[in-house]
Amino acid sequence: MQARLWQTCLFAAVAVTFAGTALAQPSSAGVGTWKVNFAKSRAVTADKGPTSLNATITNEAAGAGVRCTVAVVSAADGSLRQWEFSGNYDGKDNAIKGNSQYGDIVALTRTDANTTRYIYKKGGTVTVTQTHVVSSDGKTMTISSTGTDIQGNPVNGVAVYDRQ
Repeated sequence: MQARLWQTCLFAAVAVTFAGTALAQPSSAGVGTWKVNFAKSRAVTADKGPTSLNATITNEAAGAGVRCTVAVVSAADGSLRQWEFSGNYDGKDNAIKGNSQYGDIVALTRTDANTTRYIYKKGGTVTVTQTHVVSSDGKTMTISSTGTDIQGNPVNGVAVYDRQ
């Protein structure tokens, strides 16, 4: 009887430990710093060339959502675009600070543990829709983008980012 009680207590302790570990995990598989990998990416532009020289995304857990900072160096003119936003995965609009080429608002939703959808807007009109998928091993994030940027240029491509 005492051995059975001991086994039950041990099982309960292990269960509580694993539950606590699961709850302590980041709110998104995409949390971390990511750098674009051009060898694995595909962008469709008028000249079929890359749209940027460099791109880095930093995602930090923020409550039930994320704080995202993006830095992109344009291939067209070498200019730097930097923007950031914070938002929950609730589909509600969040203001973007900085000079995003996609708009001034973004709404985030979670499809599953490794997939999120970002819908960018400018003046209330959807410009670009992105799907972010983090690989099962957590080493890469693939972002599929479609739409039109704020200059009216088509956006259609797949960017692969490596975790730093």
